[in-house]
Amino acid sequence: MTVGSSDMNNDVANFYNGSGTVRVAGKIRDRWGGNLHNGYWHDDNDDAPPEVATDRLTDLMIELLAPQPGQKVLDIGCGIGKPAARLLQAHPVRLVGITISESQVDQARTGAAEAGLSDRAAFEYADAMRMPFPDDSFDAAWALESLFHVPDRAQVLAETARVLRPNSRLAIADFVLRTPISDAGMRAVDRICETFGVHSFSSLDDYTAQLSSHGFKDLDVRDISDNVARTGTLLADAWESVRDQLVENGNSAEVDAMIEATREFTSTPEFGYVLISATLS
Repeated sequence: MTVGSSDMNNDVANFYNGSGTVRVAGKIRDRWGGNLHNGYWHDDNDDAPPEVATDRLTDLMIELLAPQPGQKVLDIGCGIGKPAARLLQAHPVRLVGITISESQVDQARTGAAEAGLSDRAAFEYADAMRMPFPDDSFDAAWALESLFHVPDRAQVLAETARVLRPNSRLAIADFVLRTPISDAGMRAVDRICETFGVHSFSSLDDYTAQLSSHGFKDLDVRDISDNVARTGTLLADAWESVRDQLVENGNSAEVDAMIEATREFTSTPEFGYVLISATLS
């Protein structure tokens, strides 16, 4: 089951290039250690700050990827390159990150240069549904909270399988839907898609079926919904704390919609969050 918005106004490139509510992200990112993905908390008593919790999630992705020295890794939807830098600092691999945001490419390249990683990191403007790479170009790939943005996830998985070499690893962190979906849950899905440039969400069964149909095997799924659930509340609180700084040119409704939609990720029981690893046949 897949639900969501196909409205082309949900332009992911514009969202991440800095138009509309994404300006909020730049004002909050430093509080989250340079990340804007979910954090991981061990339990309710874990009081780790967001910058620690978000790095933990990156570390879990690295663990699933199991990178080997000298491998070439594809980062699908690389953002500004903070998770990529953490991977490169921990393992002697090379990495190519792709995004459809020119702004993110520039920031990722700058960050890699400042960290002394430019010799092993390249960031490119590219569409994940039409990757500009030859077949069998990479030894591993990951997609950290990026696949829910793409108009056609099956096409991205097909492209990923094409550019990966046989027996390569793929690691994914993404939202999934738990069914059945209530009317209130459907309204929340629609609002989140509209606010965050999301194309669609699907059930875990549909997700794993797509992976299998494109040649990925040995699937390992970890449901960490409870461990990441705090993210929406903390992020919404952070944005609300600087709301007055974010409101400009009559955009108060836009800012409030982002804060509300962020909280809905936590309060909507139909949303789950999983880590998936697989091996290409």
